[in-house]
Amino acid sequence: QVQLVESGGGLVQAGGSLRLSCTASGLPYDYAMGWFRQASGKEREGVSCISWTGSVTDYTDSVKGRFTISRDDAKNTLYLQMNSLKPEDTAMYYCAARRRGCTGMLAAGERDINYWGQGTQVTVSS
Repeated sequence: QVQLVESGGGLVQAGGSLRLSCTASGLPYDYAMGWFRQASGKEREGVSCISWTGSVTDYTDSVKGRFTISRDDAKNTLYLQMNSLKPEDTAMYYCAARRRGCTGMLAAGERDINYWGQGTQVTVSS
């Protein structure tokens, strides 16, 4: 049974930083992993993903240069380092895993994502 458990969310002032973590259990080694977010009243959007080898990464335009995704397979953990946070980054952040890889993952529909975490809330105050 696959489980993805996020942590690291919280309340931070604009310009601050947070690091999200997602610990995976039971996940096969060759899955891409990523982060999605959903703000109140909005659709879920892809934020960033990383291939199972770590050689491919992708970011949505609004976070490029501010967020960095990484994975530590020895710890079965995915990270999202978020710097220069803005109020518009406020959302529930979800960890996700996809068998088909990182390419196209951010635009993938929910049915194309194999596993989801429960989410961690990030709130950025102005």
